[in-house]
Amino acid sequence: MILHLLFFFVILLITTPSSISAQSACNRVCKGAGRENSVPYPFGFSDGCEIRLNCSLAGEIRVGEYTVQNISRDRILVNFPAKCDRQFEEIGQFNNTNFAISSRNTLLLKNCSSRFNSCMVWNDRAQNHFNLQCDSRTNITMNCYVEDDPNEEEFIDLKPLESAGCQILFSSLMVDVNGTRSPSEPVSLEFQALDLGWWVRGECGCDRNAVCWNAKIENRTMGYRCRCNDGYAGDGFVAGDGCRRVENCGASRYMSGECGGTTRVGVLIGGIIAGASLMSTMALVCYCFKRRATLRNQRLTKRQLSEATGSFDVPFYHYREIARATNSFSEKQRLGVGAYGTVYAGKLSSNEWVAIKKIRNRDMDGHGNNQVMNEIKLISTVNHSNLVRLLGYCIEKGEQILVYEFMPNGTLSQHLQRERGKGLSWTVRLTIATETAQAIAHLHSMTPPIYHRDIKSSNILLDYNFNSKVADFGLSRLGMLDDSHISTAPQGTPGYVDPQYHQNFHLSDKSDVYSFGVVLVEIITALKVVDFNRHHSEINLAALAIEKIGKGCVDDIIDPFLEPNRDAWTLSSIHKVAELAFRCLAFHRDMRPSMTEVADELEQIRLSGLNTMDDSITMMTSSSVSSSPYNGSEKSLGGMTIKRVAAIGSRRLGIPRVMPDCLKKTDDEKDSSPVSVQDIWLSEQSSPSTNSLLGNVVR
Repeated sequence: MILHLLFFFVILLITTPSSISAQSACNRVCKGAGRENSVPYPFGFSDGCEIRLNCSLAGEIRVGEYTVQNISRDRILVNFPAKCDRQFEEIGQFNNTNFAISSRNTLLLKNCSSRFNSCMVWNDRAQNHFNLQCDSRTNITMNCYVEDDPNEEEFIDLKPLESAGCQILFSSLMVDVNGTRSPSEPVSLEFQALDLGWWVRGECGCDRNAVCWNAKIENRTMGYRCRCNDGYAGDGFVAGDGCRRVENCGASRYMSGECGGTTRVGVLIGGIIAGASLMSTMALVCYCFKRRATLRNQRLTKRQLSEATGSFDVPFYHYREIARATNSFSEKQRLGVGAYGTVYAGKLSSNEWVAIKKIRNRDMDGHGNNQVMNEIKLISTVNHSNLVRLLGYCIEKGEQILVYEFMPNGTLSQHLQRERGKGLSWTVRLTIATETAQAIAHLHSMTPPIYHRDIKSSNILLDYNFNSKVADFGLSRLGMLDDSHISTAPQGTPGYVDPQYHQNFHLSDKSDVYSFGVVLVEIITALKVVDFNRHHSEINLAALAIEKIGKGCVDDIIDPFLEPNRDAWTLSSIHKVAELAFRCLAFHRDMRPSMTEVADELEQIRLSGLNTMDDSITMMTSSSVSSSPYNGSEKSLGGMTIKRVAAIGSRRLGIPRVMPDCLKKTDDEKDSSPVSVQDIWLSEQSSPSTNSLLGNVVR
């Protein structure tokens, strides 16, 4: 007997330190770049760990070269960005002895030699969604692979993919229905994410208050996971935290005396009754006061709406519906912040995406409500395909909210500054300019005319097809029939404001013309309107454009992305638009064209491109084959004559037929052009006709 006890003691002495050393040999903290990330058992970053992960120099947890988003009790979620040339063989790093790709994933694959199911995705739609350009062909499809019954199989079977000979693993979509097919249950959806199921190898080592779950692939047990029973918390592993009891003394158990003691039941009941009575009385008083104020505000709002919209029916949305659509005005759904409020993306109960503008709170003088009424009146009384549509409003709980149609392609400014997309071609920019001019001209043609007063590239929105929509009527005013309307306070955005209006507060349609001229210069140059990184005389884009165009040096400021020398039409049309912008930026409003004239001239320039396309089709039977500049691939047409667009009937500024100053290289050169938009151009100094402007560049 003594020998048996001695033998047991020796065995215990030998095995206990080795077990402790095995645990301590596992490093579960990833350090780098001044931060630390720890992982729970059984994960770690060294050879002594049950499941080894990688730790980057930046302190990021990784599987292979891919960053880990989250680790839960049965899965590892990995960032898996879309990639055009990722080889299918890379999928092997996600299938090893401790984890594999789960059936929650939908894999997107390319260049498969055969189809393995009926799931197909158009190549261009997938690339547009992920903002990639892998293949310009639009009639190509991707294969998508998902397990037929994810609830039956935990892991994806890769054999069908290997048999199909797929070459490119484009991306993955993770769908989690939380183990149920009920349509009422929430569904988790993650783009560009890969879900891995994990297990620990060996015999089950779970706590006695945990369930041991076997991970199987093709009916072959790979390992196990542990899950604590109800009423217990922890990782469930004996070698980990195990399972510990969680106290659950709820209100019902406390009242029944199961926990907390029965002697306090009477006191608790009395306190609840007294507190409920007091709260009910206070709530009733507050409700009466609030109801009275609400009814008064509703009557005032209805009267204001009746005056603002007349017989036009503007839908009303309750505040709770707006809050639900924006996820309680979540920062993740915020689209932008303007002078008068913040705009959020929202999804209504009808599954329609909308833009929701929450007006910033104003003083108690009613200016905020007046602002909303003014905007409702302006937008509800106009109807034009290039003006943003008002879908509804909400005035509840002290908030003023407007609901607009949603523009998925953002603003013109974002595309010009390369904040979105890969850049806009010249034909697309010209079409946007033409549509915007037509929308503003429509506002000016109303009775009484409507002046926008805040025309800028960030207020020009783009829909799915890059059609232009003029937005933000928050600064708009109804124009007077005479020309003597004086605004009480100049408003607008620096760099776009009419200098004459800024000096004397004189509001007219020509104020919008000036602002639109700045937008035209933005379209040509893709430069910021105000940029303090430029030379002090070129901080203001309008001043820079007036100087360059006035000297015949348009080519110095053209956006290189437009490739102006690609063909004759592109170069000539850019110069014509530049000359039009020059006239819009005239200091004296009488020298500027009207928006109707601007819209007509832009339309003629745009249509000249279509004429060029007809000419190129005719020339295909002779020398060289060309295509319209509208598809971005036209070659130079030798010997073609550029037709001069007839001048629209307005007082035109001009540029003299002389060698451009930018081509003169003298040390004593004296710049006589104005350095700001406020300087006056003398009549003999300024006459930028289309022919004279092009004569300096196109020979």
